[in-house]
Amino acid sequence: MTDHDGTAVVPVIDFAPFRQGDAAARQRIAEQIDDACRSIGFLVVGGHGIPQSLIDDAFADSRDFFALPDVLKMRAAPPDKTVPRGYQAFASKRLAATLGIETPPDLREQFFMGPPEDRGDLVAAYPDAERFYATNIWTGVPDAFRQTMTELYRSFERLGGELMSAFALGLGLPENYFATRIDRHFSTGTTNLYPALTTAPEAGQLRTGMHTDFGSLTLLLRSETAGGLQVQGEDGDWHDVPDMPGTLVVNIGDMMARWTNDLWRSTLHRVANPPTVDGTQPARQSMGYFLHPNYDSMVEALPGCVSADRPASYPPIMAGEHMREKLVKRVV
Repeated sequence: MTDHDGTAVVPVIDFAPFRQGDAAARQRIAEQIDDACRSIGFLVVGGHGIPQSLIDDAFADSRDFFALPDVLKMRAAPPDKTVPRGYQAFASKRLAATLGIETPPDLREQFFMGPPEDRGDLVAAYPDAERFYATNIWTGVPDAFRQTMTELYRSFERLGGELMSAFALGLGLPENYFATRIDRHFSTGTTNLYPALTTAPEAGQLRTGMHTDFGSLTLLLRSETAGGLQVQGEDGDWHDVPDMPGTLVVNIGDMMARWTNDLWRSTLHRVANPPTVDGTQPARQSMGYFLHPNYDSMVEALPGCVSADRPASYPPIMAGEHMREKLVKRVV
């Protein structure tokens, strides 16, 4: 899993042939993805189709938003911090708590959005779904930021759907297997700022504490600055995931691990602190998309992932209930 310099050996896959190729090319890429998800649960994807100009604009507009005075940013904060919408203040979350680990708050601030569509039908059927289909909060947000983040969300949404098709093929399922399970998804888009640090963190405090992701897959764009994404190797050590221009990181989350009966790995990861905390290291940015299925999709062992020799490790659970259990644990 690691090379000689301690860097995580995360497979690099050109996704363009899947997006543009014939059936044979699509199957070949799907099998490469299956191998990566079985071995480490992470891959670096090129040929993803998101325009670099949009990515650059999203990073720039995010920097402009985070540079606003706190009093302005807080106008976009949700009344309930467990609702993944709007502005979430610096050091207001601790992701390690989702694993039952008590740590100081994470050293980042965030902005969240969800699907722009109204899903009142699902909320009516499942009142607890309201937080996952909540209205996006754009109060006091610059127009450029709103427009750019919405466009990026749509690009992530498209790519996430294509990757779920590849997941299905890699698992020996019909290519459209997940289509009806994600057509009313409650996926979350987020932009994150990890400010330059001028004082030493508390013991055990990180930019983001160790955790696994909650949903089916995660897409992540990152700025190329020190103090970044690390995955835990089979040796128990933490290894950097290198930044590669023109690519993004894909990893699977707990729901996909459950769907595959742990044939695919939802791997522990974290965001490390910069090597120095004297203010000389620049802030770090990332933008992510967490693909969560429809609230009422049942997450249970997929065909081909369970047998007499490998019984189901988890009881069936609705995607929304799985997510609710996770979210309430991470708020400070």
